[in-house]
Amino acid sequence: MADSPQVELNFHGTCPDCGVREVHLPASLAEPGDDFDWRVRDYDGFRMFMMEELAARFPDRKRWTPADLEVVLIEVMATILDHLSDMADRVAAEAYLETARRPETVRQLLDFIGYDAVAVAQSKNQIEGKLAGNVAIKVLEDYWRIHPHAMEQARRAGPREIHTQKRMVTTDDYAVRLREHPLVVNAHAWSEWSGSWFTIRLTLITRGKNNDLDKACPVDLKDEIIKFNKRVGITSLQMDALQLPTVRMVLRTYIDAFRMAGQEVVLQDPIYIGIYMSISVSVKSNFFQSEMHHATAQALGHGSGGFFEPGRFGFGEDLYASDVIEALMKLDGIEHVCLNRFKRIGSQYPDRLEAGFIQLDGLEVAVCNNDAGDSKMGYYRLKLHGGSRG
Repeated sequence: MADSPQVELNFHGTCPDCGVREVHLPASLAEPGDDFDWRVRDYDGFRMFMMEELAARFPDRKRWTPADLEVVLIEVMATILDHLSDMADRVAAEAYLETARRPETVRQLLDFIGYDAVAVAQSKNQIEGKLAGNVAIKVLEDYWRIHPHAMEQARRAGPREIHTQKRMVTTDDYAVRLREHPLVVNAHAWSEWSGSWFTIRLTLITRGKNNDLDKACPVDLKDEIIKFNKRVGITSLQMDALQLPTVRMVLRTYIDAFRMAGQEVVLQDPIYIGIYMSISVSVKSNFFQSEMHHATAQALGHGSGGFFEPGRFGFGEDLYASDVIEALMKLDGIEHVCLNRFKRIGSQYPDRLEAGFIQLDGLEVAVCNNDAGDSKMGYYRLKLHGGSRG
Protein backbone atom coordinates (compact mmCIF):
# COMPACT_ATOMS: atom_id res chain seq x y z
CA MET A 1 0.00 0.00 0.00
CA ALA A 2 1.16 3.55 -0.72
CA ASP A 3 2.38 5.69 2.17
CA SER A 4 0.51 8.84 3.16
CA PRO A 5 2.02 11.91 1.49
CA GLN A 6 4.19 14.14 3.66
CA VAL A 7 3.41 17.87 3.69
CA GLU A 8 6.27 20.33 4.19
CA LEU A 9 6.14 24.10 4.63
CA ASN A 10 9.10 25.83 2.86
CA PHE A 11 10.05 29.50 2.84
CA HIS A 12 11.86 30.62 -0.29
CA GLY A 13 13.61 34.00 -0.34
CA THR A 14 13.83 36.48 2.49
CA CYS A 15 10.11 37.04 3.21
CA PRO A 16 9.15 35.30 6.48
CA ASP A 17 5.46 35.24 5.57
CA CYS A 18 5.77 33.75 2.10
CA GLY A 19 5.65 30.06 2.90
CA VAL A 20 4.75 27.39 0.38
CA ARG A 21 3.26 24.00 1.20
CA GLU A 22 4.94 21.25 -0.76
CA VAL A 23 3.73 17.67 -0.95
CA HIS A 24 6.01 14.85 -1.99
CA LEU A 25 3.83 12.11 -3.38
CA PRO A 26 5.05 8.51 -3.09
CA ALA A 27 5.88 6.50 -6.12
CA SER A 28 2.84 5.11 -7.88
CA LEU A 29 2.10 1.41 -7.70
CA ALA A 30 3.18 -0.71 -10.58
CA GLU A 31 0.50 -1.48 -13.13
CA PRO A 32 -0.56 -5.14 -13.14
CA GLY A 33 0.25 -6.98 -16.29
CA ASP A 34 -2.29 -8.23 -18.77
CA ASP A 35 -1.70 -11.80 -17.64
CA PHE A 36 -2.87 -11.19 -14.05
CA ASP A 37 -5.96 -13.28 -13.27
CA TRP A 38 -8.17 -11.48 -10.76
CA ARG A 39 -10.34 -14.57 -10.38
CA VAL A 40 -7.65 -16.59 -8.60
CA ARG A 41 -9.17 -17.54 -5.22
CA ASP A 42 -7.76 -20.91 -4.06
CA TYR A 43 -4.52 -22.69 -3.29
CA ASP A 44 -4.09 -24.35 -6.70
CA GLY A 45 -4.71 -21.11 -8.53
CA PHE A 46 -2.25 -19.09 -6.44
CA ARG A 47 0.43 -21.78 -6.70
CA MET A 48 0.06 -22.13 -10.48
CA PHE A 49 0.16 -18.36 -10.97
CA MET A 50 3.38 -17.94 -8.94
CA MET A 51 5.05 -20.97 -10.53
CA GLU A 52 4.34 -19.55 -13.99
CA GLU A 53 5.79 -16.19 -12.92
CA LEU A 54 8.88 -17.94 -11.51
CA ALA A 55 9.40 -19.91 -14.72
CA ALA A 56 9.01 -16.73 -16.79
CA ARG A 57 11.66 -14.89 -14.71
CA PHE A 58 14.17 -17.74 -14.98
CA PRO A 59 13.70 -19.22 -18.46
CA ASP A 60 17.08 -20.96 -18.38
CA ARG A 61 15.99 -23.22 -15.55
CA LYS A 62 14.04 -26.15 -16.97
CA ARG A 63 13.30 -28.21 -13.86
CA TRP A 64 11.47 -27.35 -10.62
CA THR A 65 10.88 -29.93 -7.84
CA PRO A 66 8.87 -29.79 -4.59
CA ALA A 67 12.14 -29.92 -2.66
CA ASP A 68 13.40 -26.64 -4.15
CA LEU A 69 13.39 -23.77 -1.69
CA GLU A 70 11.65 -21.51 -4.18
CA VAL A 71 8.81 -24.02 -4.62
CA VAL A 72 8.49 -24.48 -0.84
CA LEU A 73 8.16 -20.71 -0.36
CA ILE A 74 5.60 -20.49 -3.16
CA GLU A 75 3.51 -23.26 -1.59
CA VAL A 76 3.65 -21.60 1.83
CA MET A 77 2.56 -18.28 0.28
CA ALA A 78 -0.22 -20.02 -1.67
CA THR A 79 -1.49 -21.57 1.57
CA ILE A 80 -1.54 -18.19 3.32
CA LEU A 81 -3.27 -16.54 0.35
CA ASP A 82 -5.85 -19.34 0.27
CA HIS A 83 -6.64 -18.74 3.97
CA LEU A 84 -6.87 -14.97 3.41
CA SER A 85 -9.10 -15.47 0.39
CA ASP A 86 -11.41 -17.79 2.34
CA MET A 87 -11.50 -15.25 5.18
CA ALA A 88 -12.41 -12.46 2.77
CA ASP A 89 -15.20 -14.60 1.29
CA ARG A 90 -16.57 -15.38 4.73
CA VAL A 91 -16.50 -11.74 5.80
CA ALA A 92 -18.23 -10.68 2.58
CA ALA A 93 -20.85 -13.42 2.99
CA GLU A 94 -21.75 -12.22 6.49
CA ALA A 95 -23.02 -8.95 5.00
CA TYR A 96 -26.02 -10.67 3.36
CA LEU A 97 -28.86 -12.58 5.01
CA GLU A 98 -28.88 -15.26 2.31
CA THR A 99 -25.22 -16.25 2.83
CA ALA A 100 -24.56 -15.34 6.48
CA ARG A 101 -23.48 -18.28 8.64
CA ARG A 102 -22.99 -16.89 12.15
CA PRO A 103 -26.16 -16.90 14.34
CA GLU A 104 -25.42 -13.42 15.72
CA THR A 105 -25.11 -12.02 12.20
CA VAL A 106 -28.35 -13.66 11.04
CA ARG A 107 -30.20 -12.31 14.09
CA GLN A 108 -28.86 -8.77 13.54
CA LEU A 109 -29.80 -8.81 9.85
CA LEU A 110 -33.28 -10.09 10.70
CA ASP A 111 -33.65 -7.37 13.32
CA PHE A 112 -32.55 -4.81 10.72
CA ILE A 113 -35.56 -5.70 8.52
CA GLY A 114 -37.97 -5.67 11.48
CA TYR A 115 -38.15 -9.39 12.28
CA ASP A 116 -37.90 -10.08 16.03
CA ALA A 117 -36.34 -13.53 16.04
CA VAL A 118 -36.26 -13.70 19.86
CA ALA A 119 -40.02 -13.09 20.21
CA VAL A 120 -40.83 -15.59 17.46
CA ALA A 121 -38.62 -18.23 19.09
CA GLN A 122 -40.36 -17.64 22.42
CA SER A 123 -43.79 -17.98 20.80
CA LYS A 124 -42.67 -21.34 19.36
CA ASN A 125 -41.32 -22.47 22.78
CA GLN A 126 -37.83 -22.77 21.34
CA ILE A 127 -36.44 -20.65 24.19
CA GLU A 128 -37.89 -19.76 27.59
CA GLY A 129 -40.55 -17.06 27.41
CA LYS A 130 -39.43 -15.26 30.58
CA LEU A 131 -36.02 -14.34 29.18
CA ALA A 132 -35.40 -10.80 27.97
CA GLY A 133 -32.64 -8.49 26.76
CA ASN A 134 -29.12 -9.75 26.11
CA VAL A 135 -29.78 -12.99 27.99
CA ALA A 136 -32.58 -13.95 25.59
CA ILE A 137 -30.40 -13.01 22.59
CA LYS A 138 -27.52 -15.20 23.80
CA VAL A 139 -29.84 -18.14 24.50
CA LEU A 140 -31.36 -17.85 21.03
CA GLU A 141 -27.95 -17.75 19.32
CA ASP A 142 -26.82 -20.80 21.31
CA TYR A 143 -30.06 -22.57 20.35
CA TRP A 144 -29.44 -21.82 16.68
CA ARG A 145 -25.92 -23.28 16.91
CA ILE A 146 -27.37 -26.54 18.23
CA HIS A 147 -30.43 -26.49 15.93
CA PRO A 148 -29.33 -24.90 12.63
CA HIS A 149 -32.65 -25.80 10.98
CA ALA A 150 -34.40 -23.29 13.30
CA MET A 151 -32.05 -20.55 12.08
CA GLU A 152 -32.84 -21.49 8.47
CA GLN A 153 -36.56 -21.22 9.19
CA ALA A 154 -36.06 -17.73 10.62
CA ARG A 155 -33.85 -16.79 7.67
CA ARG A 156 -36.67 -17.69 5.25
CA ALA A 157 -39.48 -16.21 7.34
CA GLY A 158 -37.79 -12.83 7.88
CA PRO A 159 -37.95 -11.45 4.31
CA ARG A 160 -41.58 -12.56 3.96
CA GLU A 161 -42.48 -10.34 6.92
CA ILE A 162 -41.45 -7.27 4.89
CA HIS A 163 -44.37 -7.83 2.53
CA THR A 164 -46.84 -8.44 5.37
CA GLN A 165 -49.00 -5.44 6.24
CA LYS A 166 -48.77 -5.01 10.00
CA ARG A 167 -50.25 -1.54 10.29
CA MET A 168 -54.00 -0.99 10.56
CA VAL A 169 -54.84 1.43 7.77
CA THR A 170 -58.00 0.27 5.97
CA THR A 171 -61.04 -1.32 7.56
CA ASP A 172 -59.96 -4.69 6.17
CA ASP A 173 -56.60 -4.28 7.93
CA TYR A 174 -58.36 -3.83 11.27
CA ALA A 175 -60.47 -6.95 10.78
CA VAL A 176 -57.59 -9.11 9.52
CA ARG A 177 -55.12 -8.03 12.22
CA LEU A 178 -57.64 -8.55 15.02
CA ARG A 179 -58.51 -12.06 13.82
CA GLU A 180 -54.85 -12.93 14.45
CA HIS A 181 -55.23 -12.12 18.17
CA PRO A 182 -55.76 -15.18 20.41
CA LEU A 183 -58.78 -13.54 22.05
CA VAL A 184 -60.68 -12.90 18.81
CA VAL A 185 -62.39 -15.51 16.65
CA ASN A 186 -64.17 -13.12 14.29
CA ALA A 187 -64.14 -9.38 13.63
CA HIS A 188 -66.09 -6.97 11.48
CA ALA A 189 -64.90 -3.40 10.82
CA TRP A 190 -66.53 -0.47 9.08
CA SER A 191 -66.04 3.28 8.80
CA GLU A 192 -68.67 5.67 10.08
CA TRP A 193 -68.92 9.45 9.74
CA SER A 194 -69.30 10.98 13.21
CA GLY A 195 -70.03 14.53 12.03
CA SER A 196 -66.45 15.76 12.24
CA TRP A 197 -64.30 12.82 11.23
CA PHE A 198 -64.50 9.17 10.24
CA THR A 199 -64.57 6.65 13.08
CA ILE A 200 -63.52 3.01 12.72
CA ARG A 201 -66.02 0.76 14.48
CA LEU A 202 -65.12 -2.82 15.34
CA THR A 203 -67.49 -5.58 16.36
CA LEU A 204 -65.70 -8.58 17.85
CA ILE A 205 -66.64 -12.15 18.71
CA THR A 206 -64.27 -13.21 21.47
CA ARG A 207 -63.28 -16.57 22.86
CA GLY A 208 -64.62 -17.82 26.15
CA LYS A 209 -67.98 -18.07 27.84
CA ASN A 210 -68.37 -14.43 28.88
CA ASN A 211 -68.76 -12.98 25.37
CA ASP A 212 -68.28 -9.49 26.79
CA LEU A 213 -65.49 -7.03 26.06
CA ASP A 214 -65.64 -5.62 29.60
CA LYS A 215 -65.19 -8.97 31.33
CA ALA A 216 -61.78 -10.25 32.46
CA CYS A 217 -59.68 -12.26 30.04
CA PRO A 218 -60.05 -16.05 30.28
CA VAL A 219 -57.35 -17.42 32.58
CA ASP A 220 -56.56 -20.29 30.21
CA LEU A 221 -55.59 -17.81 27.47
CA LYS A 222 -53.12 -15.83 29.61
CA ASP A 223 -49.95 -17.59 28.42
CA GLU A 224 -51.09 -17.48 24.80
CA ILE A 225 -51.75 -13.73 25.04
CA ILE A 226 -48.32 -13.11 26.62
CA LYS A 227 -46.57 -15.01 23.82
CA PHE A 228 -48.56 -13.13 21.19
CA ASN A 229 -47.70 -9.75 22.73
CA LYS A 230 -44.00 -10.61 22.77
CA ARG A 231 -44.12 -11.71 19.14
CA VAL A 232 -45.70 -8.43 17.99
CA GLY A 233 -43.53 -6.29 20.27
CA ILE A 234 -46.09 -5.20 22.92
CA THR A 235 -44.45 -4.79 26.32
CA SER A 236 -46.65 -2.17 28.00
CA LEU A 237 -49.48 -4.56 29.01
CA GLN A 238 -49.05 -6.32 32.34
CA MET A 239 -50.89 -9.64 32.76
CA ASP A 240 -51.19 -9.85 36.55
CA ALA A 241 -52.31 -13.28 37.66
CA LEU A 242 -54.33 -11.83 40.57
CA GLN A 243 -56.25 -9.31 38.46
CA LEU A 244 -56.37 -9.97 34.75
CA PRO A 245 -57.21 -7.01 32.49
CA THR A 246 -60.47 -6.92 30.58
CA VAL A 247 -60.74 -8.10 27.00
CA ARG A 248 -61.25 -4.50 25.91
CA MET A 249 -58.01 -3.35 27.60
CA VAL A 250 -55.98 -6.13 25.98
CA LEU A 251 -57.37 -5.43 22.51
CA ARG A 252 -57.06 -1.63 22.89
CA THR A 253 -53.36 -2.02 23.67
CA TYR A 254 -52.92 -4.14 20.55
CA ILE A 255 -54.88 -1.72 18.35
CA ASP A 256 -53.08 1.38 19.65
CA ALA A 257 -49.73 -0.20 18.77
CA PHE A 258 -50.64 -0.61 15.08
CA ARG A 259 -53.45 1.82 14.21
CA MET A 260 -52.98 5.07 12.29
CA ALA A 261 -52.19 8.13 14.40
CA GLY A 262 -55.26 10.28 15.02
CA GLN A 263 -57.67 7.52 13.96
CA GLU A 264 -60.56 7.00 16.38
CA VAL A 265 -61.40 3.34 16.97
CA VAL A 266 -64.47 2.14 18.87
CA LEU A 267 -64.87 -1.46 20.08
CA GLN A 268 -68.30 -2.95 20.62
CA ASP A 269 -69.90 -6.31 21.29
CA PRO A 270 -72.08 -8.03 18.70
CA ILE A 271 -75.84 -8.17 19.15
CA TYR A 272 -76.15 -11.55 20.80
CA ILE A 273 -79.48 -13.24 20.09
CA GLY A 274 -80.46 -15.83 22.69
CA ILE A 275 -82.09 -18.94 21.28
CA TYR A 276 -84.70 -21.06 23.04
CA MET A 277 -85.14 -24.71 22.05
CA SER A 278 -87.25 -27.57 23.36
CA ILE A 279 -85.76 -30.90 22.33
CA SER A 280 -86.95 -34.48 22.76
CA VAL A 281 -84.39 -37.22 22.25
CA SER A 282 -84.93 -40.97 21.93
CA VAL A 283 -82.01 -42.88 23.43
CA LYS A 284 -81.02 -46.37 22.34
CA SER A 285 -81.65 -49.12 24.84
CA ASN A 286 -77.98 -49.96 25.44
CA PHE A 287 -77.06 -46.39 26.46
CA PHE A 288 -77.56 -44.62 29.78
CA GLN A 289 -79.64 -41.46 29.85
CA SER A 290 -77.09 -39.75 32.11
CA GLU A 291 -74.24 -40.17 29.63
CA MET A 292 -76.42 -39.05 26.73
CA HIS A 293 -77.49 -35.98 28.70
CA HIS A 294 -73.82 -35.11 29.16
CA ALA A 295 -72.99 -35.81 25.49
CA THR A 296 -75.90 -33.65 24.34
CA ALA A 297 -74.77 -30.77 26.56
CA GLN A 298 -71.31 -30.95 24.99
CA ALA A 299 -72.68 -31.15 21.44
CA LEU A 300 -74.88 -28.07 21.94
CA GLY A 301 -72.39 -26.25 24.17
CA HIS A 302 -70.16 -23.25 23.58
CA GLY A 303 -66.91 -25.09 24.29
CA SER A 304 -64.39 -26.36 21.78
CA GLY A 305 -66.24 -28.28 19.05
CA GLY A 306 -69.67 -27.36 20.41
CA PHE A 307 -72.52 -26.29 18.15
CA PHE A 308 -72.58 -22.80 19.70
CA GLU A 309 -68.80 -22.42 19.94
CA PRO A 310 -67.84 -18.71 19.58
CA GLY A 311 -66.99 -17.98 15.96
CA ARG A 312 -68.94 -20.87 14.47
CA PHE A 313 -71.69 -18.49 13.42
CA GLY A 314 -70.79 -15.28 11.63
CA PHE A 315 -72.45 -11.92 11.84
CA GLY A 316 -76.05 -12.07 10.58
CA GLU A 317 -75.83 -15.80 9.81
CA ASP A 318 -79.19 -17.59 9.99
CA LEU A 319 -79.67 -20.51 12.38
CA TYR A 320 -81.28 -23.64 10.86
CA ALA A 321 -83.19 -26.28 12.80
CA SER A 322 -81.80 -29.02 10.55
CA ASP A 323 -78.24 -28.14 11.68
CA VAL A 324 -79.24 -28.62 15.33
CA ILE A 325 -80.81 -31.99 14.57
CA GLU A 326 -77.77 -33.07 12.55
CA ALA A 327 -75.40 -32.15 15.41
CA LEU A 328 -77.38 -34.35 17.80
CA MET A 329 -77.86 -37.26 15.41
CA LYS A 330 -74.09 -37.56 15.07
CA LEU A 331 -73.89 -38.73 18.68
CA ASP A 332 -73.69 -42.46 19.34
CA GLY A 333 -76.71 -43.63 21.30
CA ILE A 334 -79.31 -41.25 19.89
CA GLU A 335 -82.02 -42.88 17.84
CA HIS A 336 -84.40 -39.99 17.11
CA VAL A 337 -84.42 -36.23 17.66
CA CYS A 338 -87.56 -34.11 17.76
CA LEU A 339 -87.33 -30.31 17.91
CA ASN A 340 -90.51 -29.05 19.58
CA ARG A 341 -89.73 -25.32 20.00
CA PHE A 342 -87.26 -23.17 18.08
CA LYS A 343 -87.35 -19.39 18.56
CA ARG A 344 -85.67 -16.26 19.84
CA ILE A 345 -85.78 -15.42 23.53
CA GLY A 346 -88.76 -13.16 24.20
CA SER A 347 -92.54 -13.48 24.08
CA GLN A 348 -92.76 -11.09 21.14
CA TYR A 349 -90.94 -13.54 18.88
CA PRO A 350 -92.91 -16.41 17.29
CA ASP A 351 -91.90 -20.01 17.04
CA ARG A 352 -89.83 -20.62 13.87
CA LEU A 353 -90.06 -24.41 13.86
CA GLU A 354 -92.31 -24.57 10.81
CA ALA A 355 -90.09 -22.12 8.90
CA GLY A 356 -87.08 -24.22 9.80
CA PHE A 357 -84.73 -21.34 10.51
CA ILE A 358 -84.30 -18.22 12.65
CA GLN A 359 -83.41 -15.21 10.53
CA LEU A 360 -80.59 -12.99 11.77
CA ASP A 361 -79.31 -9.77 10.27
CA GLY A 362 -76.54 -7.18 10.59
CA LEU A 363 -74.37 -7.69 13.66
CA GLU A 364 -76.64 -10.31 15.25
CA VAL A 365 -75.05 -13.58 16.38
CA ALA A 366 -76.95 -16.64 17.66
CA VAL A 367 -75.99 -17.89 21.14
CA CYS A 368 -77.31 -20.53 23.52
CA ASN A 369 -75.17 -20.69 26.67
CA ASN A 370 -77.84 -22.67 28.60
CA ASP A 371 -76.95 -20.80 31.79
CA ALA A 372 -79.77 -20.65 34.34
CA GLY A 373 -78.39 -17.40 35.74
CA ASP A 374 -78.39 -15.65 32.36
CA SER A 375 -81.37 -16.87 30.39
CA LYS A 376 -81.22 -13.97 27.92
CA MET A 377 -78.13 -15.62 26.39
CA GLY A 378 -80.24 -18.62 25.37
CA TYR A 379 -81.22 -21.94 26.87
CA TYR A 380 -82.85 -25.22 25.90
CA ARG A 381 -85.04 -27.84 27.55
CA LEU A 382 -84.01 -31.43 26.94
CA LYS A 383 -86.26 -34.44 27.48
CA LEU A 384 -84.82 -37.94 27.13
CA HIS A 385 -86.86 -41.02 26.26
CA GLY A 386 -85.83 -44.63 26.38
CA GLY A 387 -82.37 -45.86 27.21
CA SER A 388 -81.22 -47.14 30.59
CA ARG A 389 -81.45 -45.10 33.73
CA GLY A 390 -78.31 -44.49 35.68
